[in-house]
Amino acid sequence: MEFLVDISTNFPEGMDPDVIAEIKGRERERGVELMTQGQLCRIWRHPGRRSSLSLYEVADANELHGILSGLPQFPWMDIQVTPLADHPLDVSARAGS
Repeated sequence: MEFLVDISTNFPEGMDPDVIAEIKGRERERGVELMTQGQLCRIWRHPGRRSSLSLYEVADANELHGILSGLPQFPWMDIQVTPLADHPLDVSARAGS
């Protein structure tokens, strides 16, 4: 199942920059792992914001929740999830049928 995930990250004012850098490093490592495993399919930035839009392909919403809640930046994230379904006009979706 595919999910579009919109994430905004907001670290608290005054948080130690070294701690933020360490958390961001772990977040990047985890993102690479998720891409290698095929769960995180695509990721885009929102220009000028501390946010991203990602396409995940996982078994279900429970699996996605486990992935998202395990991200190093999760405590500081605002996450919006949109489940996706195939559209009959999508040529790539029809190619597999």
